[in-house]
Parts: sequence; structure tokens; C-alpha cells
Amino acid sequence: MATGSAIDAGTVVNMRDLGGIPLAGAGPGRVVRPGVVLRSGPLDRYDAGADPDVAGLGIRTVVDLRTHDERAGAPDVLPEGARLFVADVLGDSPDLPAARLPALLDDPSGAHQELGGGRAEELMARAYERMVRSPRACSAYCALLETAADPEARPVLFHCTAGKDRTGWASTVLLTLLGADPAVVEREFLSVNPAVREAFGPGLRRFVAAGGDPEIAEAVVEVRPRYLEAALRTVAEDWGDVTGYVRHGLRLPDAAVERLRDGLVAPGSRA
Repeated sequence: MATGSAIDAGTVVNMRDLGGIPLAGAGPGRVVRPGVVLRSGPLDRYDAGADPDVAGLGIRTVVDLRTHDERAGAPDVLPEGARLFVADVLGDSPDLPAARLPALLDDPSGAHQELGGGRAEELMARAYERMVRSPRACSAYCALLETAADPEARPVLFHCTAGKDRTGWASTVLLTLLGADPAVVEREFLSVNPAVREAFGPGLRRFVAAGGDPEIAEAVVEVRPRYLEAALRTVAEDWGDVTGYVRHGLRLPDAAVERLRDGLVAPGSRA
């Protein structure tokens, strides 16, 4: 399995288990332990009765990466027994497109002024650079990784508004730290596109019908290789590699990294 597995959750957008992803750098046959670290879009529409599979995951901690305004507009509905932990990635950059995706799709004119003229993909890539360098984001990602390293907090579900940008970068950092190779990391990063396009399909169609530029809509709704490349280039420029980023940018203690590896790395199936 080269990417995580999608979870059939009708009331939770873009839910995935990172379990089973191969970790070549951790040793032959090693994979992410299934059922302990999951990613998704928001839980504001979560319905335990309609999604018994989600209820059965036993999620103990939900880490919400969204801004205050996003949380206030669509507060999470937590699975029974789960606690909420807020790790606001964009609190010092609330103007980035990732924090305003629904609003951008509702305002074709404003989106054109901000992102038109072929600038959408470029500005999204720059947003990833800011997301990596932002002190607030570094603190948030450190808190997320510390939470995932705590056996008492697992299973952990982390999410943002679409489960693609802030959540995608979190997955990239976690998988790289655990030993996934770059091609596997990129495939997982890009694998969310079908689910995100489906979830935001009605908004995309309204945006285009109201005169919005389809390229703008696609650039802000999708994740693209260029976005991941921008983030990784920023890491290389500032910290050398993801290990340096985690140690010196996020300031995650080495002991927490070891707990992550001990708890999240498992032997693969022999079947």
C-alpha cells in the first residue's frame, strides 16, 4: 500500500487512516501502525448514528488545526469519549487561502482580485512557504506531534477545513519523520484530491456559474506537487531537512520523536 486508506464516512469529509503506509527508512517491511493516526476534514457534520465505522475507531483525541473563525463557524462534533485539542496553524496568517476556502468560493469577484491573472497557483505555493516558516504554525505542528507521541492520546485524528493543506503538511512531516520515502509521501499528499473535489463540487460549480475562473477554483481546492515542493524547499533552505525542521523549527524534543516511532511504526502484513 503506497498511501493511507480512505474511510467511508458519509458525514466526515476526506477521512483517511495513515496506517499501512510503507516506511522503508524504518526497516524492511515496516509500515505505519493501522488505526492510531488519522486525518480528515472538519467534524462539524459528524453523526455517530450515520457513521458507525467512525464511532468504532475509538478516537481519543481530535486535533483541530483551524483558526478561531473557522472553528466558530463550524465547530467540531466529537466522537464519544474524544477530547478536543486546538493547534491553530494559521492564527498569525488568517488571510491565507487555506483558512478562507469556503469564503473564496462564495466570492468570485473577490477571488479574481486576489488570485486572478494566473496568480492562484503561485500564491498558494507562497502560502505553503509561510505556513512552514510561521512561528505559530511551528508551535501548532509541534503540539500535534507531541499529542500523537502520547500513547494515552491515541488514536488521534487531526484535521483542518478540507483536510488537504494544513493536514497534508502535517501528514508529510509525520510520515517523513517515521521513515517514508519521498515518493510515498508525495502520493499520500496528492491522494486526497478526488475526495476534496467531490466534497467541494457544489461550491465549485456555483463559483464557475457565477462567473468565477475555474483555474482559481481548482488551484485553491486541489493540492498540487508544486505546493509540496514549495514547503519542502523552504524546509531545506531554513533547516536542511525535515529532521532539522522538526528539531530546530518545531522544537520537538528527541524523546517525543522516539515515542512517535515506537508507537506508530509496526511490522507489515505477511499475507
